[in-house]
Amino acid sequence: MGLISWLKSKFSKKSSQEEKLEQTSEENIETSKEFENLTDEEKKQALELKEALKEFEAEPEETSTSDKNKLSKKDREKKRKQELLDKLKEKREEKEKQKKEEKKQLLENKKIVDQKYITGLDKSHKGFASKLTKLSKEHKQKNAEYFDELERILIESDVGVKLTMEILDQVEKECNEKGITDTAEINDVLVDKMFIGYVNQGGTFKTDIEFKDVNPTVCLIVGVNGTGKTTTIAKLAKRYKDQGKKILLIAADTFRAGAIEQLKLWASRVGVDIFFKPENSDPASVCYEGLTKAKSEDYDLVLIDTAGRLHNKQYLMDELGKVQRVIKKVIQDAPHETLLVLDANTGQNGIEQAKVFKDVVPLTGVVITKMDGTSKGGIILAIRDLLEVPVRFIGLGEQMNDLKEFDLDMYLYGLLIGDENLDD
Repeated sequence: MGLISWLKSKFSKKSSQEEKLEQTSEENIETSKEFENLTDEEKKQALELKEALKEFEAEPEETSTSDKNKLSKKDREKKRKQELLDKLKEKREEKEKQKKEEKKQLLENKKIVDQKYITGLDKSHKGFASKLTKLSKEHKQKNAEYFDELERILIESDVGVKLTMEILDQVEKECNEKGITDTAEINDVLVDKMFIGYVNQGGTFKTDIEFKDVNPTVCLIVGVNGTGKTTTIAKLAKRYKDQGKKILLIAADTFRAGAIEQLKLWASRVGVDIFFKPENSDPASVCYEGLTKAKSEDYDLVLIDTAGRLHNKQYLMDELGKVQRVIKKVIQDAPHETLLVLDANTGQNGIEQAKVFKDVVPLTGVVITKMDGTSKGGIILAIRDLLEVPVRFIGLGEQMNDLKEFDLDMYLYGLLIGDENLDD
């Protein structure tokens, strides 16, 4: 089974088992006009009554001889009819209970696609999957022009030149070995190679922040100014506040005009605490005092905002290096997480920026923002390939709850299938 077929099977809203549960048996249906004029529900009841009547008539009548003598034939028929109806009711209730239990079990075992992955990846779906479908219709059989167009689609989707060449080499090799010439089949092979490659990169696939046994858990947030770093901090704060965690924000981006005020505003909106000092304060000093507060007041999670200027790599290295050393003075094994915030719209330029941060600090994950505003869904693959760092969270909209844990299956569904396979 190809990846797309597997995704459709995994996320379809009604499984074949569920549909079977909902269907009424049509064996031995009466062909009379009266039956044909009944509604579906009335037909269902009539069939059930007929089955129950068969079973009931096969059973011996339990009425004693003395009762028979006391009851008239009409009364006996009335009593027998009531017993039949009671038996039918009991049987139907038992059947409904069993059906509910089976449906409940099916739902527990089945993953439901998050609608946000459908709407948030709509542009990426149109920019990638739709183009693949169109290409296979224009070229029924593989040729040089088909592969040139395939290369263009991948690069325009921000998969990256290096990864694109590797994937296409693998696709051509498999198609030649298996004698595949139909372009629709080649598209399926392409999709499989792309995302099997993502998985084969190895490393961790964890997404959620793992909280330490001893508070606080410290999360350093890095990224270029304008990527949505401050908003991401606010969304993470709300996510974990809603889970009952005690949150502290530390405003260590002290030199950017308005950065502290912006974070204070978000802290107020979300309803979490913030530690800050006046603008132009030493960022490392702010971190030291903020973490001391977090430790003494037993905060669960600390989110630290940092500077995001890339005009001087040495300055960035010096500043973030100092911040990390100071953090370790207060909490030896911190920071426990270092998340890089990356704007999906920046594409390959964003990945080059990310490389700079990776050289400066050990990244534990990437947060992709503004995914709903780009048609370049392939950036997820490029990040995994070039940075060897997992995507931990993905921004699929502007609302506070639109920052989702990254789910590879749902991402693939939104990118490759979109809303075409969803029921109304």
